[in-house]
Amino acid sequence: MKVNSKAFGLIEVDDRQKITIPEGLYGFEDYKEYVLMDAEHQPFFWLQSLTEKDIAFILINPFIFRPDYELNITNEEIEDIGITSPEKALIFAIVTIPPDGSAMTANLQGPLIINRDNMTGKQGILADVRWNTRHDIVAELNNAGKP
Repeated sequence: MKVNSKAFGLIEVDDRQKITIPEGLYGFEDYKEYVLMDAEHQPFFWLQSLTEKDIAFILINPFIFRPDYELNITNEEIEDIGITSPEKALIFAIVTIPPDGSAMTANLQGPLIINRDNMTGKQGILADVRWNTRHDIVAELNNAGKP
């Protein structure tokens, strides 16, 4: 399928990259169809809206910079997207890169959870006080594994 993307312009992507988020993301509830694409720089990904080229999010696997990250969510919270075991889930944090060059941050309070079998996702909200909306990715990468 052809996708008009914010980062790459008009590109061809595999249909298997399509993600449906029935409830949308917080603040973007009207946008429910996306594609998941590799970014030019690993370990990042793009989540590109299929209906609006200017709606795109940078994602990262939060376990890369926070190996201690825990999603304390119940089965009921994710049963609507068909996840029956942790192995079926892809977990991403939405990244913010401020234009002023200040710290790149990740939202660990509102992870994106995707069922890898049916490519349906939802944004969770974690009540755990350890996780907030602005974790400094580089600082936490530098601290990973340190006591």
